[in-house]
Amino acid sequence: MNPQATPPNSKSAFRAQDLDEPAVNRQVRRLAAASAAPWLHAEVASRMAERLAYIKLAPKRVLDTTPALGSSLQVLREAYPTAEMLWHEAHPALEARAAAELAGPWWRKWWGSAARHVERLPAVPPVDLVWSNMALHAHADLPGLLSQWQGSLAVGGFVMFSCLGPDTFIELRALWSRLGWGLPAPMWWDMHDIGDLALKAGFTDPVMDQQRLRLTWGSPEQLLADLRALGGNLSPQRRSGLLGRRWHRQLLGELESLRDSDGRLALTLELVFGHAVKAAPRMVVAAETHVSLDSMRAALKVKPPGG
Repeated sequence: MNPQATPPNSKSAFRAQDLDEPAVNRQVRRLAAASAAPWLHAEVASRMAERLAYIKLAPKRVLDTTPALGSSLQVLREAYPTAEMLWHEAHPALEARAAAELAGPWWRKWWGSAARHVERLPAVPPVDLVWSNMALHAHADLPGLLSQWQGSLAVGGFVMFSCLGPDTFIELRALWSRLGWGLPAPMWWDMHDIGDLALKAGFTDPVMDQQRLRLTWGSPEQLLADLRALGGNLSPQRRSGLLGRRWHRQLLGELESLRDSDGRLALTLELVFGHAVKAAPRMVVAAETHVSLDSMRAALKVKPPGG
């Protein structure tokens, strides 16, 4: 439990994202072993790719930091068919999954040639585009991650990312609060905080926006199955202890309260999208600068008196 965590919209300080790190590691290993990436990721990757049309830069080197579960290989190759493709995964289980998939023959249709593995970030030499689909909300250290992305980019390059926002599952948050069950999902970062931290990391012109999806299900069992496929609850403030059959029956009954006017169980997902550019470093000018007369003359190509 972490009752003293800074509220997600607090402007007094940027908190570490409220995640249960052991639960994150368990989730990563489970998703890495799944037969397919989470069902939502391909849809979000497609929506991210639509935003590439507004960016005039044509990257020559593209780094996908979510190849294992981001479902982005096809959209990146379609957007930049001649670019050199690189990939990186931070977690060993995801790295192994990505390496196995990219070793197969199917990727040649989209990638054309072997994608190069970047073992660690920042990438060397730098790239023109860093891409991250549906992963940022599972990282506790946003400043550190943004710093790695910024260091991986060439000047003029850009980062594009997507993640879940704090209004995701607002219906479940209200239900869990009424029942005293803790939190059904982490308190994810607000998009304005992400934009502010992108500026602090050295990016310029961060553009943040969000979309809301309204998803519906026919039964509580179908809803829970899809939520498990997305990864499960990573909040350290989730309900603790062993949850048996009695609680599960109660949960199924309580979820019935989410039915809308069409008789469907409805939940809201907030999708956060962002992109930002790496600008040239600014020259630091001191309040007082000492320059020798000879150096100034040399710079201005002025001959000394009598010269």
